Amino acid sequence: MAELKNQGEVAVEPIHLWATPRSLSTSLMYSFAQRDDIEVLDEPLYATFLRVTGFDRPYREEVLSQMEPDGNKVVNEIILGPGSKKYRFCKHIAKQRVPGLPSDIMKKGKHVILTRSPLDILPSFGKVVPPSLVELGFADLVSIYSELSQLGKPPPVIDAAELQEDPERTLRGLCEDLDIPFQSTMLKWEAGPKPVDGVWASWWYESVHKSTCFQPAKKYPTPFPFPLYDVLEQSLPFYNFLRRHMRQTSCLMKSGLPEPELPVPENEKLLAWVGDEIVPRESAKVSVFDSVVQGGDSVWEGLRVYQGKIFKLEEHLDRLFDSAKALAFNNVPTREEVKEAIFRTLIRNGMFDNSHIRLSLTRGKKVTSGMSPAFNLYGCTLIVLAEWKPPVYDNTKGITLVTATTRRNSPNNLDSKIHHNNLLNNILAKIEGNNASADDAIMLDKDGYVSETNATNIFLVKKGRVLTPHADYCLPGVTRATVMDLVVQEKFPLQERNISLSEFHTADEVWTTGTMGELSPVVKIDGRLVGDGKVGPVTRRLQNAYKQLTAESGVPIPNLS
Repeated sequence: MAELKNQGEVAVEPIHLWATPRSLSTSLMYSFAQRDDIEVLDEPLYATFLRVTGFDRPYREEVLSQMEPDGNKVVNEIILGPGSKKYRFCKHIAKQRVPGLPSDIMKKGKHVILTRSPLDILPSFGKVVPPSLVELGFADLVSIYSELSQLGKPPPVIDAAELQEDPERTLRGLCEDLDIPFQSTMLKWEAGPKPVDGVWASWWYESVHKSTCFQPAKKYPTPFPFPLYDVLEQSLPFYNFLRRHMRQTSCLMKSGLPEPELPVPENEKLLAWVGDEIVPRESAKVSVFDSVVQGGDSVWEGLRVYQGKIFKLEEHLDRLFDSAKALAFNNVPTREEVKEAIFRTLIRNGMFDNSHIRLSLTRGKKVTSGMSPAFNLYGCTLIVLAEWKPPVYDNTKGITLVTATTRRNSPNNLDSKIHHNNLLNNILAKIEGNNASADDAIMLDKDGYVSETNATNIFLVKKGRVLTPHADYCLPGVTRATVMDLVVQEKFPLQERNISLSEFHTADEVWTTGTMGELSPVVKIDGRLVGDGKVGPVTRRLQNAYKQLTAESGVPIPNLS
């Protein structure tokens, strides 16, 4: 080190910028060049890239003759060599990280990834080089991110849009991530060519040479060149992966909300079946043309997994197919195909107990937006969403209910026996429950009798007799039917009839039933204690019988050793 200082040079810590083309990487290089503790290099690996790949450029020979093409020398002597400043900012285009480079380029120094939406890159990229997935380098950026993460140093990721929208905040955040002090000089530079520019500057840097700072983006973008649509489709998944790892996300509509915590953190990484494939959570999406988006035109079921078995699978599938038939779905997958999708999704996730499945079947994708099922020419869309999910209610101490002013749909309007995804009727009642800080809300029918809650069926006990409302306005739930069988099995009198709200207010015991919550005791309704406000003996007995039944029955998940 003393020898270096005697020569006026010191050991330098590199700051590697890995970027896609047309991502404001040169502007960011100019920004860092304004600091008093940094020297910059403009794409030091360019000659190595051209030599190894054989790619053609209008300036190829000029680059090869003026830059070092030996990757080992570039890394060890130029990028990692001594210098006159504390840091060396190295602007790299991601695809220039060719095989065979010394591993120190990744292991040493600080790293940052700069990306930009391919929607913004592609309109201007083809002026010099024919665009392709390889030329854009999004896959290389993801590879670099993954490799650095495996080394225990996941790099900060920033989007060019952030630099355009709020350069100071973005640069301050980047400096914080790099553990270097922010310098206000980074916000401006002089117009014109720079001594640090690469020899290709006259081909690429016309716009940036006119700039003196990060310019706001135009309010409205340029039209997209649709001959490049395939390249866009290929690039977007990689860009979206990187976007999920950004410190902040620039978009037209911002919620301003912090990243929420998941009720079950293990569900952050799960696999879901969508259409005909299994995809990661963040990729589990349907088309904007799908009927479930266009009009809530879908049917669904909730299922639970206990000890390697799916409880009441056949009964749930019966209702799923009945609902699809009632809504006149066409091109419906077979029962065996649906089962296989369920089994494969559970096995891929390793979910064999304490799991819940949200099984949806939409009418499918439309050829154009609109209400008419005549536009649905692709067949149905099957969704299998499996999550780690314990019962969603407190089945030990009990839950509270309030009565909603929202009435349950009548069969005159929309028959609740069709288990459809258009749940606005229920959601409006649930909002009332949330506003009252209750667990759920009771919904009455048009005549004022209790129908069900916004999410479950409901039962009461009075003087040893079990009562539940007729399934005229409510969904005849699978769990409801199971519990009714258990009531008879346990030799309690059972009656289905119209039940008024005051009968629930004065009941000895009340519980709700549903796949997601199982059998949940109700201890308070509309501010009134149910019985003595504690879980009653009939409820406990039926809970135990239900638990035993789930342990003993169900359709086994195949191929479990």
